[in-house]
Parts: sequence; structure tokens; C-alpha cells
Amino acid sequence: EVLPTTKKASVCQCLRLVKGLRKKCLPPILHVSRLNSSTSSSPVPRITTHYTVYPRDKDPRWEGISMERFADEADVIIVGAGPAGLSAAIHLKQLASEQGKELRVCVVEKASQIGAHTLSGACLEPKSLQELFPDWKERGAPLHTPVTEDKFGILTEKYRIPVPLLPGLPMRNHGNYIVRLGHLVRWLGEQAEQLGVELYPGYAASEVLFHEDGSVKGIATNDVGIAKDGSPKEVFERGMELHAKITIFSEGCHGHLAKQLYKKFNLREKCEPQTYAIGLKELWIVDEKKWKPGKIEHTVGWPLDRHSYGGSFVYHLNEGEPLVAIGFVVGLDYQNPYLSPFREFQRWKHHPAIAPTLEGGHRIAYGARALNEGGFQSIPRLTFPGGLLIGCSPGFMNVPKIKGTHTAIKSGMLAAETIFQKITDENFHSETAGVHLPEYEENLQNSWIWKELYAVRNIRPSCHTALGVYGGMIYTGIFYWIFRGKEPWTLKHKGLDAHQLKPAKDCTPIEYPKPDGKISFDLLSSVALSGTNHEHDQPAHLTLMDDSVPVNKNLSIYDGPEQRFCPAGVYEFVPVETGDGQKLQINAQNCVHCKTCDIKDPSQNINWVVPEGGGGPAYNGM
Repeated sequence: EVLPTTKKASVCQCLRLVKGLRKKCLPPILHVSRLNSSTSSSPVPRITTHYTVYPRDKDPRWEGISMERFADEADVIIVGAGPAGLSAAIHLKQLASEQGKELRVCVVEKASQIGAHTLSGACLEPKSLQELFPDWKERGAPLHTPVTEDKFGILTEKYRIPVPLLPGLPMRNHGNYIVRLGHLVRWLGEQAEQLGVELYPGYAASEVLFHEDGSVKGIATNDVGIAKDGSPKEVFERGMELHAKITIFSEGCHGHLAKQLYKKFNLREKCEPQTYAIGLKELWIVDEKKWKPGKIEHTVGWPLDRHSYGGSFVYHLNEGEPLVAIGFVVGLDYQNPYLSPFREFQRWKHHPAIAPTLEGGHRIAYGARALNEGGFQSIPRLTFPGGLLIGCSPGFMNVPKIKGTHTAIKSGMLAAETIFQKITDENFHSETAGVHLPEYEENLQNSWIWKELYAVRNIRPSCHTALGVYGGMIYTGIFYWIFRGKEPWTLKHKGLDAHQLKPAKDCTPIEYPKPDGKISFDLLSSVALSGTNHEHDQPAHLTLMDDSVPVNKNLSIYDGPEQRFCPAGVYEFVPVETGDGQKLQINAQNCVHCKTCDIKDPSQNINWVVPEGGGGPAYNGM
């Protein structure tokens, strides 16, 4: 059933109908367990109940349930209201206004509010924002803290070795701004709405829709009213279909729909696997005497060994109170399964060069998010019939700069320009039902994004030598600072991060100090500061392809690394109810949507899918 065109009120009415559901359930019906590929004769405890693993058309509890969905149409649908998606939407409406064209642009966002799932350092290079809004200062963009001091150092266990930041090195931040990226995203959302973009926060895109010819037709938002055991509640409602001439996927790092598109269209055929890191962040109110607005400090080294890529940041914000953002990044190609990124972060704060800033202060926020580190070598094909990829979804982060917002914004603008030119051309004819725009990729390759990423392409993989991260620093000093990335070779990454873990028997357990409750903290009290919340009575969105794998493989070979690499306490190995042994318990309500589990799971058995819209963290300017 197709709704009347261009009526945002009608869409809102349908979406409100989907969201404003009563919380009543049908009487529970027992599952018939799927057979698991387990060598053990004992039954495997049932963990996964999600319909992406257990199809509803084979479940008798779903017989007679209407699966009809309402549909609406727009010119362009954008999945994800981050810097890239909102910039694309804004620029489309800017171009339409300039040329007197009518263009319907809809953005769906899984967070309950625009910016609530955004987490970054963040130090912003403003050139792409300047291109999008030359008058951003007059419009009140929340860039309050120009960088005034820029430091870099190597940490040993007790000392800090200063490293000079010479002009031309990617780590220099002269002319940049320290920002709370969630606030910038919220501001971009306000600008988008003023231009006529339709924003739908709280509605997660759960499915890619296809035309009969295989091109992308649009997306569907997720169903609601499904009980934890996978059965339909009394108030079950299907999601809504949104169709468009072209759909932009800007889900951020490791988007779950982009994963499906990579496979369907073989988009990663000619690139290397993406490699990732996890970034953990806290906001602190510090003693005003220790507060230096505009100061930036980055470090590498302790507490990580030289073979584990990572580092830290300390950013002093100028937001009317003595606010400091601190964070720790760990490359997810680490090898020791006993490593815990969260606990490395907590002990880093006790270093003599870091602790004095925090002493006497108090922590007000915590969060975590995966980030792309593959760079130039890992960029997939960006276009396919009916859609394209922008921002951190394909991965345009400049790793040595530790910046991706400027490239994300620019990629969104380039996508908007390409789309607008084609879909407003009366003589343009698409060979597929969904418009295919390979010109976007050509335009991006001719932009400063491509040149910038190409110049730094070898810095991250240069850390794979025997010297580790220090080898990368030497390489940067010689080949980037002197030759500006013009060396006639391109280094390779090590492969999938999931394949880098060594068996636990070959590694030394890491003894982490107990948190003191003043500078370092436990995991659950940290997650509480993220504002994370999910509807409890729904299937876990952390799905397992095989419920037996966590115990039979991950626990037995790697000592259960998911209980350590997750920064939110989602995964726990607990005793089984009867007899000996352990089982995996998934605390899905804790999930901060960082995607680390989907990336680092050595069995690649975890598939992250969207929970009910509006669930997840509630970050305020992270």
C-alpha cells in the first residue's frame, strides 16, 4: 500500500503508529531448538532468537500474522544522520533551492535524537564545513575551541618522551577546532530541517529493499512488538518501507546494511579488508587550575606494547566549564586475547603524565565506538545500482591525522552534487530501476579526499614491522614528511582483524590493577554514564549464527575474548544451570552500538543487527 506522496505528516503518523505501541505480550510459546554444529552431545543453551537467524516463515507462532508494510516514496533516502548523511541531505536541498527544483530528501536515524549515537574525539579540520556553510560562524556552529597548543609524546611506564610536531606532519592541528561532535551533528540536523529535509530519528533501517532487476529500491525500518523469545507480541507492527530513486548509506563505521551490500554487489572485490580500532572516551570536569582551553595532547606507547597499535588523546574544551575529553584507541588487529581495551584505558589514566590533570576532577560521561583504519587500501567500490556509500561507512578516515569528519562531510557533498545533476536531468535515463551513479566514485577520486588518503596510505601498515608502532613513526618521519607519500609502493595490511588473535595458550594473561573509583572505574559504572537503554523484551540484536561456537571455539581456544573486547559488558561466560561447564550470556541492553564484537570475534559468528529504533546510548555531545 503506497501512502500519498510528499506528506511528512502521513509518514510521521505511520511511524508514530509503529512506535507508540503498548507493552503487552502473548503467552510464551516454547521454541524448538535448532541443531547446532557442535561436537558435544549435550544440548547447547539457546541464545539467539532473532528472526534474521530463525526465519519467521518457518515458525508456527507467526502463522496468521499480517506481514504487510506501508510504503512511501522520496527522491533520495539517506540511512544515518551523522556528518556525512546530514551533509549530503543539506547539500541536496541547497542545490535544489539554488535551481528552483523540488526534491524530497528523507533521513532515517536509529538514535532517539540526532547526535545521540555520535562519538568521536574530536578535533575537526574545518575546510569541508567551510565549503558546506561558508557562513558557519554566523549560523552559530558549535565550534567554540580553536586549538591553541599541540603536543605529542611517547609514554614509557613512568615517563613521557616529547616528540616535536614539525610543520607538515599529519598530527599537527594548527587551524583546527576541538569539538563535541554530537553537538555539531545536532546543529547540522537543525540546518537540514530548516532547508526542508525530513528527519526521522528513532527509526532504524533494518533491511535493504530491491527491485526485480536487483537494484536497490530503498529500505525498511525495523519491526516492533517482538518478544524476547522471538514470538509476536499482541501489539506487533511491521516497519515501514521507504522507496527512492537512490539510497545513500551513511551508517558510520561497519554499518550492518553496508555489510550486506558488500556481499550482494561484491564491492570489496578489488580492495583489502577493512581494518579497525576501538576508541573509548570519557568527559571530565577538572580542577579549573589544570584546565587549558584549546590544548591538545596525543600519546603512543604505554600501556600497550609496540606490537599493539594505539594511542591516547587529551583535549581541553572551551565550553564555559573546565571540561576535558580524554580517550584511548586500540587497533583491533591486536594478538593477545587477554587484552581488554577498556582496562588498558583505565590504567593509562594513572600514568604520571596523565593522572595530575584528572586528580580532583570527576567523570561525567563514557562511551565507545569502532573506527576505520584501513585507509586508501581498504576503500571498496562505492556505487551500485540504486545506491552509494559515503562517510565512515566505506571508511575515509585519515588515520595518522586521527580525523574522518572532514572527509565524511566532503564525501556527502560530492554524493549530493552527483545525484542532483543526474536525477534533475530530464534527458537522463537509468538502465536499472534504481539509479546507478558511478560518476560519484569518479568525482571522489578527483577530489582532495583521494589525494589526502593516498598520501598517508602507508603509515598505518608500516606499523606491522618488528618495530611495531615505532617503525610507523620512523616511516612517517622519512617517507611522509620528506616525500609526502609519493613513494612508488603501497604497503598491505595484515588481513581481517578477526584473524589476528593467537590462541590463549600461546599468550600471557594480563594482570590489570583494580580501579580506584577516583581516576579509574569498573565497566558497569562506566556504561551507566553512556545513557544506554534498550527495550528489554525484544530479541537480542547481537545475533549468533551458531549458538555453540562461543563455548566450543572462542572459550576453549581464545579464553572467551568477547568478554574483554566488548567495552560495555555485553558478553559474559556464566555457569550452566545444571552440571558443569559455562555458557555465553548476552546482556544486549548494555550495548553501546560500537560494533567491536562484529569485527573482532575470531569465529566471525556474531552478527550485529539493529535493535528497536531509539535504543542504544544517549550521548550528549560525545
